[in-house]
Amino acid sequence: MTAPQAQAPAQEPLRSIVLCADDYALHPLVDEAVERLALAGRLSATSCMATSPGWPAAAARLAALRPQLAVGLHFNLTEGHGGAHPAQALGDVIRQAYLRRPAAGALRTAWREQLDAFERALGTPPDFIDGHQHVHQLPGLRDALLAELQARYAPHERPWVRSTAPAGRLWRSPKAAVIALLGGWTATRRLRRAGVAMNRGFGGVYGFDAATEAGYGAQMAAWLPQVPHGGLLMCHPAAGVVPGDAIGAQRPVEFAYLASEAFGALLQRTGCVVQQGPQAIAALLAPAA
Repeated sequence: MTAPQAQAPAQEPLRSIVLCADDYALHPLVDEAVERLALAGRLSATSCMATSPGWPAAAARLAALRPQLAVGLHFNLTEGHGGAHPAQALGDVIRQAYLRRPAAGALRTAWREQLDAFERALGTPPDFIDGHQHVHQLPGLRDALLAELQARYAPHERPWVRSTAPAGRLWRSPKAAVIALLGGWTATRRLRRAGVAMNRGFGGVYGFDAATEAGYGAQMAAWLPQVPHGGLLMCHPAAGVVPGDAIGAQRPVEFAYLASEAFGALLQRTGCVVQQGPQAIAALLAPAA
C-alpha cells in the first residue's frame, strides 16, 4: 500500500487592485512617469488636473494609453498652477466646507466647469472622479458632486468615485484616520447609498517622507497586504524632481520604486495584480447587486 501523497497548500486567490497615479498634467515629468508606468503594466489609472494650463496638450498624449489606463478627473481647488488658476489653502477649503460655505450653486459650478474642461480635451466623460488633497469628500462638495453626476450622466454612464475609507488596519495611520474623519467614511456611505461605484478600501497615505526606494518600498509592503480585491492605492510619481512642488523631491522616488523589479516581486509575494483596462476596473468596482 502506497503512502498518501502530501497535498500542496491551497494558494490564496489573486487580488486585483487599482493603482492610481494622481496629478496628471501638473508637470511634464509627472506625465512622463504616468505614461511609462502604464506601458509597463504598473498602473491602473491616472487622475487629471483639468485646471492646469498644460491639460489640453497633456490630454492628447492619453489617447494611446486609454485601452490600458483608466483616466479620471482630479477635482482641484487648492493647486494654483503658478497663479494660472484660482486656488485656496486646504485649511480654508476645509473650514468653509464645514461652515457650509460657499453656496451649493457655486460648488455645482466648480464641478461643472472642471468636468467640461475634461470632456472638451478628451471627448469623453471621465472613467472616475477623485479630488486633489481629497477635497471631493468634504461636506457640500460631495453633495454637489452627486447632484452633478445625477444630472449629467445616465446611471450606466456615471464615473466611479474614489473612496478614501482606509483599507483594513490602515486607519491606524494618523494621517489616514484624519482623511477618513474629514469625510472619507461619510462620503463613502453617502455615495454608495446613491448607487455610485467606489473602490473597496484605500491606501497610499503617508507623509511623503520616504527618501529612498527602499523606504517607499517598506510603505508599499505595509499597504498591500491590507488592500482587498477592488481596493485602491494612490501614488504620485514623476520622472524627475518637479520644481516648486511641495512633494516634488518625493515623486521620483515613487517612480523609481514602482518601475522596479522589487515592486514586481512584492506584488507576487502579496498576491496582488495591478488591474488594467477601464471597463475591467469599472466591473471590478461595480456596486453589489
